[in-house]
This record gives sequence, structure tokens and C-alpha cells, in this order.
Amino acid sequence: MSDKELVAKHAAKQVADGMLVGLGTGSTANYFIEELAYRSREQGLKVITVASSVASAIKAQQLGLTTVDFKRVSHLDLYVDGADEVSPELTLLKGQGADLVREKLLATASEQFIVLIEASKLVARIGQHFAIPIEVMPCAWQLVKKQLEARGGHGDLRQNTHKKGVAISSHGSLIADISFDQHIDAKTLNDILNGISGIVEHGIFYGLATTVLVGINGQVQERQAGNF
Repeated sequence: MSDKELVAKHAAKQVADGMLVGLGTGSTANYFIEELAYRSREQGLKVITVASSVASAIKAQQLGLTTVDFKRVSHLDLYVDGADEVSPELTLLKGQGADLVREKLLATASEQFIVLIEASKLVARIGQHFAIPIEVMPCAWQLVKKQLEARGGHGDLRQNTHKKGVAISSHGSLIADISFDQHIDAKTLNDILNGISGIVEHGIFYGLATTVLVGINGQVQERQAGNF
């Protein structure tokens, strides 16, 4: 069993009857969806799910999980997803899959947010391996770019898979991948990006994760917010 599967199974054990569970997007989240469906089918676990993407919603429905429309949700008991980077204080970097808006909405609305990662996703600082994904209103890109550059950011719009145009998020925004000076801490960077008009959402998830499950060589390490 891979470390991804291991942390997904560990997270699924924490789901209780009657919960409204948010489903993340990506390979690790898929393992969690599969394990949740197994518990529902074989153990009679009764849950309702809401997905952060069309792909996850389809997978959940195909596996027999009960899903609810995103528009009907105001609060979740639990949200489970992966991350691209996790810093020591449990700040996350997400957004390589371009579902930032829905992912952050679910993370913010959840009583618990469990993050599933492999050890390779642990970093000393956010932005160590990836630029910061930023969703931008299409009409505002040049204005936003100027403000980002004034704050030390550099980068450009992400290209689509075929490199024949710009990438578009599931929310309909342009996606910029922007790097910043390594000495800017995650809280400061989060505040800067939150304060720029024209930015729809960004990939820094600051103060949202309650638990991070790390798969390391066949073992699961559990890290809690505030205990680092």
C-alpha cells in the first residue's frame, strides 16, 4: 500500500455517521473517496458528501456515495484534501489543479480540515517548490500584475495543457503562477494577496488546516494545528 493510500484510509476512519463531508480533488483525495465509499457500502456508514470539483463529484456518484449540490452547503463537519506544500506551522500551498475557489470555500466552512500528504510535500516555507497560484479576474490581469510586481512578485499567466493558450480555472478565472522573495512569511503573503483587488483567490491556505496526516515509509504521522 502506498503512503497516499495509507493516509487516505486513516482519514476515512475518522468519518462518523451523519457527517457532511467535503471531498477534495486529486490522486490522494481519490483514495479517500474510494475508502469512504467502501465504508459506506461494506460497513453501512451513512454520510452525505459535497465535492470541490466536477471530477470528484462524478467519482463519488459512480462509487455510490450520496452527494449534495455545492450551492446548498453552508457548513461542513469535515473536509479532506491533499496539498502541494505544507510548512511547519501547517500553512498549505494548493492550486496546481486549479480548483482554488471551491477548495478554499469548503476548507473555510468546515469544522475540521484534514490534509493528506506524503513526506515529499513537507517544506520549510511556502513557495519552496512551487510558485503561488493566483486566480485573477480576466479583465483585471494587467492591473493585478502591476500590483504583484510592486510587492516583489514575478511570474506570468499559466499556460494550458497544450501550451496553445492560457489556463482557465474551474471558476472561469485566469491563473497566474507568481514567485515572491523567500523572506516573506506566509502570513504576510496571505495578507498581501487578500488585499489586492482583482484577485479572486490564491493558493495559500493560512490557518485553515486542523490536522495534517503525513505518510512516511508506511507509517502515518499526525500533526495538529498549534503543535509544531
